[in-house]
Amino acid sequence: MYETIKTELEDGILTLTLNRPDKMNAYTEKMNEELLDFYKNVNKDDAVRVIVVTGSGRAFCAGMDLSEGGSTFSSEQSAEDYRDLGGQVSLQVYEVNKPIIAAINGPAVGIGMTMTLPMDIRIVKKDAKIGFVFGRRGIGPEAGSGWFLPRLVGIGKALEWTLTGRYIPTGEAVSSGLVQYESDEPLAKAYEIAREIAENTAATSNSFTRQLLWKMLGQDHPEASHLIESKFLHWAGQNADANEGIQSFVEKRPAEFPMKASGLPEFFK
Repeated sequence: MYETIKTELEDGILTLTLNRPDKMNAYTEKMNEELLDFYKNVNKDDAVRVIVVTGSGRAFCAGMDLSEGGSTFSSEQSAEDYRDLGGQVSLQVYEVNKPIIAAINGPAVGIGMTMTLPMDIRIVKKDAKIGFVFGRRGIGPEAGSGWFLPRLVGIGKALEWTLTGRYIPTGEAVSSGLVQYESDEPLAKAYEIAREIAENTAATSNSFTRQLLWKMLGQDHPEASHLIESKFLHWAGQNADANEGIQSFVEKRPAEFPMKASGLPEFFK
């Protein structure tokens, strides 16, 4: 179905692999088109509990494919109509109703790194080359990173990394909160976390929680979170997942949550 990415679903965990290994999975318009299609449709598939994103071969994504030289970022569209490729995908990722884990298995620079910012958990291969190198290419941040990055690491660190364009040691990435783990086997660590989610949590709970935490970042007062949490808890208290979660705890057995993410009402409009 796809040319630049591939997908595989097993036990509720969907692995999305950037698949241009001979080009270090460099980003293209075709990859952008296929990622948009994937993220637009994944919410409809209740068999998917968790998404793990990784790269084929030795790289995660080496950034934008620069084979066209200086014209790579030129466009015939007007300034009003133009929308950067990475930003289109980041906004779609933001709307996904399932947890997303980035297993950064090798170099991830430019859009290779910014595409992971709207994901929920990032695991990087120890000593992988990562960075926000835009200033060194005469361009600027993209993929919504002006919004995502400061919220993840704070404005000071976000400015330092983007203004210098330097490569970021993976230990510094962990200590700054850019990634949660560095690992010699990032995909194995991603699957460990994904299984914890798929096997032990309710799809309705995680769909709500993912939307809640991201969308509350823009609120000015905690009451906004309190009100939406109250609506969800009122709904959950009348439905089967909460009953199963409590009964399984009382009976000291694994929970078998019956509901699907698609059964969650729209709380955020």
